[in-house]
Amino acid sequence: MANVAGFIDAVRQVAAGGTVLDPEVVSQLLTGQRADGPLERLTAREREVLALMAEGRSNAAIAEAMFVSEKAVSKHSNSIFTKLDLPVSADDNRRVLAVLAYLGV
Repeated sequence: MANVAGFIDAVRQVAAGGTVLDPEVVSQLLTGQRADGPLERLTAREREVLALMAEGRSNAAIAEAMFVSEKAVSKHSNSIFTKLDLPVSADDNRRVLAVLAYLGV
């Protein structure tokens, strides 16, 4: 019965405009990122770009949010792809692969 009550509380929070995160999911995401992993090679600015990519934002939207040019976002993106060892490929979308790495998937 506690699970039902928790679910109802979560629905109410979301309906009121809040956010609900499952502690188990958060734990899995955090433990999936190792201190010596490729994400740790990213600068703070590159991680900020990657986080905005994970929100589904375009380069133009990222540039606007960060108060930089689209060219700067493109340079950060290319640096992210290089540091995450994501070469140009006709078969793969590097942006999606970078976001998956960020999410620990």
